[in-house]
Amino acid sequence: MLIVDRIEGGFAVCEDDGGEMRDISLAELPEEVREGDVLVPGPEGYRVDAEETRQLREENAALFRSLLEEP
Repeated sequence: MLIVDRIEGGFAVCEDDGGEMRDISLAELPEEVREGDVLVPGPEGYRVDAEETRQLREENAALFRSLLEEP
């Protein structure tokens, strides 16, 4: 599993399960890829895992809200 950290030039900079950053050419990824998407490699190439992406975004939003709450 990879998480798209950012898109720079013709590459998606992705974080892998071990926390390492990897550059993947946008030509190898689905056209709809965007920052924060979860990518899963497969026999046909990478695909966006919509459910994992949704869950990750919800977790990040909850964490952000908790940081803004007053003690």
